[in-house]
Amino acid sequence: MKKLSTILGIFLILTLFLTTIVLAAEGDASAAPVEPPKIDTGDTTFVLISAALVMLMTPALALFYGGMVRTKNVLSIIMQSFICLGVISVQWVLWGYSLAFGPDINHLLGSLDWIGLSGVGTDPNPDYAATIPQLAFMMFQGVFAIITPAIISGSVAGRVKFPAFVVFVLLWATLVYDPVAHWVWGVGGWLREYGVLDFAGGTVVHIISGVSGLVFALMVGKRKGYGSEVMAPHHLPMTVLGAALLWFGWFGFNAGSALGANGLATVAFVTTHVAASAATVSWVVAEWLYNGKPTLLGAASGCIAGLVAITPAAGFVTVPSAIIMGLSGGVICFFAVAIAKNKLGYDDSLDAFGVHGVGGTFGAIATGFFASTAVNPAGADGLFYGNADQVLKQLAGVGTSWIFAAVMTFLIVKAIGLFMQIKADDEQQIQGMDITEHGERGYAYQDLMTGSPLNIPVTSISSNQVTVKETTLA
Repeated sequence: MKKLSTILGIFLILTLFLTTIVLAAEGDASAAPVEPPKIDTGDTTFVLISAALVMLMTPALALFYGGMVRTKNVLSIIMQSFICLGVISVQWVLWGYSLAFGPDINHLLGSLDWIGLSGVGTDPNPDYAATIPQLAFMMFQGVFAIITPAIISGSVAGRVKFPAFVVFVLLWATLVYDPVAHWVWGVGGWLREYGVLDFAGGTVVHIISGVSGLVFALMVGKRKGYGSEVMAPHHLPMTVLGAALLWFGWFGFNAGSALGANGLATVAFVTTHVAASAATVSWVVAEWLYNGKPTLLGAASGCIAGLVAITPAAGFVTVPSAIIMGLSGGVICFFAVAIAKNKLGYDDSLDAFGVHGVGGTFGAIATGFFASTAVNPAGADGLFYGNADQVLKQLAGVGTSWIFAAVMTFLIVKAIGLFMQIKADDEQQIQGMDITEHGERGYAYQDLMTGSPLNIPVTSISSNQVTVKETTLA
C-alpha cells in the first residue's frame, strides 16, 4: 500500500505540473497573427512524411540492437529504445524544443519562451522553415531528439537497470542534446554562427551519442563474462531487418533536413544512399581481408557506418564525394570496432561508439574537405574547393561536442548513482535483464501439449571450447 500511495502521489504531482504547462501554452496561443500563413503543401507533406520515417528509425534501432544481444536481454534492449519514444516525446513538447530552438540566450541555449509549445502553432517560423507550419518543424526535429539517446543504449546493453536508464535519457536529452542542438542548428547558436556545417546530425546526433555511450560504458564497467565468454548476436535476421529499416528511415533523416520537396532534398537523398552502399561494400571487403570471411553482421554494420558518415554532409557534397566518404567511413569504422575496441579492452556492447562516435567524427571532419557551395549555396566550400578554414571550423565543432558530451555524461551518471543503482549485479546479469527488469521473456520454448518447459540442446560457447549441453530455456 505504501508503494502504491507513493506512485499515485508522484503521478498526481506530475499531472498537475503538466496541466499547468499545457494551460499556460493554450493561454498564449490566442495571440496568433491575423495574416494567413504562407504554407507550401508539398513541402509540408514532405516534411511530415520525413518525420514519420525518422520516427520509424527508433523501433528499427531496437530491432538492430535486439538481434545483436543474447536471448535473455532482447526485450530489455528493445524496451530501452521504445521507451525513448514516450519519454523524449513528452520532454520535447514540454521544454526540449524550446531549449533547442527557442529564442537565443547568449548563443548557448534557447529560452523557455516556447515551453509547452507556447506560441508554436500552424504558422511558419521563417527563421527555420518559411514554407511549413512550425509544428511540423517541431515534430521533425523531435524525432531526432528521440533516437539520439536511444543510440546510447547500445554501449551499455545487458547491464544497466531500466529505472536508471530512464532517468539518464531524460537528463541527458535536457542537459546534452538540447544545448548542442541549439549550438549547431538554433538561430544564434554559437557553432552555427561560427560556421560549423552539420546538415542532418553528424555532430548533434552521432558524435554526442557515441561519445556519451563510451563514457557511460566505461563508468558502469564491463558485462559479467565479457572477455571470457563469446557474446555473439542471437538473431542476425532481426538485426538485418533493423538495419534495412534504418536505411529506409534515413532518407527522411537526411533528405528531410532540406525542409522542403526540392533539389537539395534530392541531392541529400542520393548522397545518403550511395554512401551507405559504398560503406556496406568497404566494410565487408575490409572484414573479408582481415578475418578471412565476409559476414552479414559486417554488411549491416557497414551500411549504418556509411549512413552515419554522410549525415553531416548529405546536403553539402556531390554524389562522387559521398561515395568516397562512404568507402572511407566503412573501413574506418570497421577498424574502430574490430581492432581499437579489442586493443583497448572497453566493453562498448553493440559498438555505438565505434560506429556512431567514430563515424560521426569522420563525417563531420570530411564535410570540411568535401563541402561545396555549388551543391548548397547556404553552406560553404571545403578544403578541396579552396577553403581550408572550413576544416578548422569542423574540428572545432567536433572537439567541442566530444568534450561537452563526455563531461556532462560523466556528471549525469555520477549524479544518478547517488540516488539509485545503475548497474545490474552479477546474478541479475546471469538471469538476464528481461526477467530481472521486466518480468518477461522474449522467447518461450514449451511443449505444445502440456505447456511445460522444454529441455533442448543449446550450444554454450566459451573462449576456449565449444560444448553442447542440455539447458532448460523456460
